[in-house]
Amino acid sequence: MDFDEHTALDAVLASFADTPDERLREILGAVTRHVHALVRELRPTTAEWESAIGFLTAVGQMCDETRQEFVLLSDVLGVSMLVETLNGDAHGTDGTVLGPFHMTDSPHRELGDSIDELGTGVPCVVTGTVTDPDGVPVPDAVIDVWQCDENGFYDVQQPDVQPAGNGRGLFRADDEGGFWFRTVVPSHYPIPTDGPVGGLLKATRRHPFRPAHVHVIATAPGFTPLTTHMFVAGSPYIDSDAVFAVKQTLVCDFAESTDTAEAERYGVQVPFRHAHFPIRLVRAGSPS
Repeated sequence: MDFDEHTALDAVLASFADTPDERLREILGAVTRHVHALVRELRPTTAEWESAIGFLTAVGQMCDETRQEFVLLSDVLGVSMLVETLNGDAHGTDGTVLGPFHMTDSPHRELGDSIDELGTGVPCVVTGTVTDPDGVPVPDAVIDVWQCDENGFYDVQQPDVQPAGNGRGLFRADDEGGFWFRTVVPSHYPIPTDGPVGGLLKATRRHPFRPAHVHVIATAPGFTPLTTHMFVAGSPYIDSDAVFAVKQTLVCDFAESTDTAEAERYGVQVPFRHAHFPIRLVRAGSPS
């Protein structure tokens, strides 16, 4: 009774007092305190609050099996990267955002296979190793990769152009933690701007572009899963990623090679690009 500006917060917090899950009670309390503080600070009109609710409703309505607008919103607000940073480990490879396009399973492929099923673009070989922070190999680690094509599109964005699974691959490292695959050099690209998040960027005069990159998830029993990127050195927008995900340690030199013997060994034609990406996984439960 008598719910007003001065009693509102205490009344809502009291309503959560019997929540059995302690962590849920803590989260609900914190969210409530911060939201109430925000509303008291901004004092939005009813129309402004309805507009905010409408925006979030539109974000949810934009989500489907191949599009995650809420992830996109979290990304452009820098929240995704903040969560990654808070959960990162200084001894392992830096993590970055998952992104909105990991919405379909990557096909299982053998080491050395190509994830490019179109045969276009600049040929590229990616090699890497999976170790613990001390350099001890992690055999049989699973490496899930996905990327856009040379025009900046993922397979799920062009189902009539790209076959499902193009630009994706699920690999298992060898006994020494090594892995390699063939692909094409990805392009920089704009995040989807046809939804409410795109409208937000337009209203704030922010560009929607991401620098060129290859997504990577690395997992192994007993280790903390890693979600990260390989960024293409020199790519446009490397210093102004729309989702704030670039870290200097993840920028890789996709160097051009004209070595015919190396090209023959990798099954590509010269010239081609070669990038090497060492991955350090941290054991689960290790102190940060």
